[in-house]
Amino acid sequence: MNGPTHHALFLHGPYDARLAPYTLRDGRPGETLLDVAAVGLCGSDLHYFKDGGIGAATIAQPFVPGHEFCGRLTCDDPELGLSRGTLVAVDPNKACGHCEYCERGHPNLCPNVEFIGAPPFDGAMTEQIWVPKSQVVPLPPHFTPLDGVMLEPLGVAIHAVDLAKPRLLERVALIGLGPIGLLILQVLKVAGAGEILAVDPQEHRRDLALRLGTTAVGASVEDIRGWTRNEGCPLVIEATNAPEGFRDAVRAAKIGGRAVLVGIPDGDVYTMPAAEARRRGLKIKFARRMGEVYPRAIALVEKRLVDVASLVSHQVGLDGAAAAFGRHAQNTPGVVKTLIYPSGQ
Repeated sequence: MNGPTHHALFLHGPYDARLAPYTLRDGRPGETLLDVAAVGLCGSDLHYFKDGGIGAATIAQPFVPGHEFCGRLTCDDPELGLSRGTLVAVDPNKACGHCEYCERGHPNLCPNVEFIGAPPFDGAMTEQIWVPKSQVVPLPPHFTPLDGVMLEPLGVAIHAVDLAKPRLLERVALIGLGPIGLLILQVLKVAGAGEILAVDPQEHRRDLALRLGTTAVGASVEDIRGWTRNEGCPLVIEATNAPEGFRDAVRAAKIGGRAVLVGIPDGDVYTMPAAEARRRGLKIKFARRMGEVYPRAIALVEKRLVDVASLVSHQVGLDGAAAAFGRHAQNTPGVVKTLIYPSGQ
């Protein structure tokens, strides 16, 4: 027996986003029902919109995106110890917990994952959603829905910096200043990095990076090469959606340096000459989602060590979600991060 009918934003395929009625499925054992308070439009949502999928995760039938979200409990939940109306975040990554990778402490790499908002699992761009209680993250009482939504992308940034292991006062090149890149910038500063040399082709994002404390900011990797007299940086973090992102990370890296690739390239393809990476003898790591990082993400926001609100450039209702996808896909000037409020702000 299915639940009530709501509205949801469905992705049908490339550049095909539609608002339509959505019948809420029945809850399952171990789940709790949330009224969705807010949901973020993420870069991976945008890849589903532009490319129709990411790797093997393709849109076989219309699905509801949205994995960065928070919601309010629709009823008291004694098992969670939370009352009706409590605002909670949700970790969208439901790992199996028993495979080799989960047992080694890498639930973000679980091949059996059920990820909310990645096909075939519907996400939170709707009014209500059932979520596993094990994925519920209680929030401090003063947190807003914006704070709750931004914990997931902040967690991705924390995981990226964990992988990067910046040394105290080490110079870092940061390629890409979308929401993830701007969060990585702030986490790098908390982690004790030295000069942060950042690049992005969009002027409004460069301006925001300067306000958030980057040392220098330019339009392309050539600026980093100029600032370092073609030597490059010992650590590079890439957070773009460009097929050339890997190439630019390599070109920004010092011989013997390290690079962490966080971005997902359009078309799911990197384009780069192999010789440049090989001749630098680089150590390369790829970041995928995150591990158990929510307590640190909450602490960074609560202590105001990271400014998440400054990244939110647009806030819309569910009826404005399709247009928001279009703005992001077109790289409209001024767009950084869109939050969607299914029931209004």
